[in-house]
Amino acid sequence: MFPEGFLWGGALAANQVEGAWNVDGRGPSVADVTAYKPKVDVTNYAALHSITTADIEAALADPDVDRYPKRRGIDFYHRYEEDLALFAELGFRTLRVSISWSRLFPTGEEEEPLEAGVAFYESLFTEMRRLNIEPLVTLHHYEMPLALALAYNGWADRRVIEHFVRYARVCFERFGSLVKLWLTFNEIDGIIRHPFSSGGVIPDRGDVLQASYSALHHQFVASARATQLCHELVEGGRMGCMLTKLTTYPRTCRPEDVAATQQKIIDNHFPADVQVLGAYPRLVLRKLERQGVVVPFEPGDEEVLRDHTVDFVSFSYYMTTTESIDPDAERAPGNTIVGVKNPYLSSSEWGWQVDPVGFRISLIELYDRYRMPLFCVENGIGSIDVVGEDGIVHDPYRIDYFRAHFEQMRQAIDEGVELMGYTSWAPIDIVSLSTSQMSKRYGFIHVDLDDLGRGTGERRRKDSFHWYQKVIATNGADLSGSGGDVPV
Repeated sequence: MFPEGFLWGGALAANQVEGAWNVDGRGPSVADVTAYKPKVDVTNYAALHSITTADIEAALADPDVDRYPKRRGIDFYHRYEEDLALFAELGFRTLRVSISWSRLFPTGEEEEPLEAGVAFYESLFTEMRRLNIEPLVTLHHYEMPLALALAYNGWADRRVIEHFVRYARVCFERFGSLVKLWLTFNEIDGIIRHPFSSGGVIPDRGDVLQASYSALHHQFVASARATQLCHELVEGGRMGCMLTKLTTYPRTCRPEDVAATQQKIIDNHFPADVQVLGAYPRLVLRKLERQGVVVPFEPGDEEVLRDHTVDFVSFSYYMTTTESIDPDAERAPGNTIVGVKNPYLSSSEWGWQVDPVGFRISLIELYDRYRMPLFCVENGIGSIDVVGEDGIVHDPYRIDYFRAHFEQMRQAIDEGVELMGYTSWAPIDIVSLSTSQMSKRYGFIHVDLDDLGRGTGERRRKDSFHWYQKVIATNGADLSGSGGDVPV
């Protein structure tokens, strides 16, 4: 059964919901120059996440919010009270949000924060507390100030560490009385796969592989220093790392497939290893050495990584994939990856394979490896929703998805996994990360906006809203029901 005090909720990112990209002094972030790409082949990962210096310059010269939908989001900046009221109605015990770094420090290099930005987040967290919703706050969620990317090639430059630490200190000093649960970097491993959105690394500025691993190292150091600050400045504060859990199965029992899978698993876990265990794995260092990658250690780095490890492990889980050395094996897209398709699984409308049992496998694997509390902070399914003639989205497919995953989550807990909570991605329809679409809908709450931003922005409860409300009210004891028998 789910433990008493289990933190049920949902998860959002500032760059996908807030909008108001140029309001109250906010500076542009890397997300504000990522374009709407509805026609890109989602199995062509390079095309999906590619960006050049010329693309950035063109975006800065273009004020359009339709071509760059993350600039408008769903107007959470102005409608957060309405949205929080809906989350409270759902019964949320926690809500994961992120802070837009450039709303506090427009270029990332200012010495003092914008008070308008501080006031917004103070108001947001205060309202969450009033509604008995525990804030879970990510400091860096694919939204670093664009100025740092342009000036330093993002996190590839060590100087960005000091700018981040100053920003983190302000967050802990100004919001620490309201926020006790923190995450440093969202899906920190993603910087190797999509270096610009994750770390402001511009691919056409030199050796992108070296720059990405340099950036990752600098994020490790910054994360450890932020963890130290959190423990010093936030009474009762706890810091977590955040991993993209990319569980991989061998496509066959052919030893070469198993060996390739083993390497995928090592690569996936290594960023959490550093933040939990306090050091780089030897196997990873040897692999990087063979690739000609130099990890830019400086005096004191090993000590800060060792001495300031995280308090819990958070992760996203959407799908599993398989690995094979067969070059002709059919491929399928997933969360920031493309892998070999598993013939035993169904797929979402965006091709992501649905694997509830893989969720249990992932929970057990992570807990067995790290032996510290876990927190699932992203899980969900993107679907095309249709508003019925009665004005309601009837979404039994979403209910079925969550029920299957919750059953596996409950089983993992029964087997001994220590799980702090679960936040769905995303509880309300938002602008998607990769293609910047609204039509890829995740929420229990429908937002009346299309891919081009047309619509009223009205919020509507879907059938799944009432189902999730019941799940939370019973602390996961009642997972029954589907679209046809949920009260509306």
